[in-house]
Amino acid sequence: MKPVSHLDSYRRHATAGAPPVPELTAPWEARLPRPDGYDLHLVHRWNSAPHVAAFSRQAWPLPRWEEQLRTHLGGDDVRPLLISWHGRPVIYAEVYRAARAAVARCYQARPHDLGLNLAVGELAMTDQGLVRSLLPRLTDALFEADPHCTRIVMEPDVRNTRAIRSFEAGGFMAADEIMLPNKLALLMVCKR
Repeated sequence: MKPVSHLDSYRRHATAGAPPVPELTAPWEARLPRPDGYDLHLVHRWNSAPHVAAFSRQAWPLPRWEEQLRTHLGGDDVRPLLISWHGRPVIYAEVYRAARAAVARCYQARPHDLGLNLAVGELAMTDQGLVRSLLPRLTDALFEADPHCTRIVMEPDVRNTRAIRSFEAGGFMAADEIMLPNKLALLMVCKR
């Protein structure tokens, strides 16, 4: 009898649906942002903040952010999230299907692999341990929401040592330096 490989699950599920919206436990909460009003302005302001824009390169005008959020919310590749801590939005995140993103050219992505981008919006909230506290809960919630997912990847800019340290403390391990279209990144992996 042939041994069963964990990859057999991926062969049977060669395509994956939209990334899940994780269900977090208190004091954390994740929700889809609205592409207008307060949420749009918050996402725009956070991504324009110098400490975020230096590495994300998404300091776009408000209309482009509105279009980006509408595209993500209407598609199956990326789920934008506003993550709150004790009821206060503090982190903008994107959960995406890694196999459908540029990072897939840099490692052997499986259909259900998830990618994760995070940004603490307010400079005053950085270095408070939020990311290292959130990541284990967030990755557990994502693995629970997609039982076929066995890996979550992140690809921070190699110069963003603050984020890399937080991601390592939150359970991600450095795998390799990779070249993406807009940056030299560190591929980081969290396994189920």
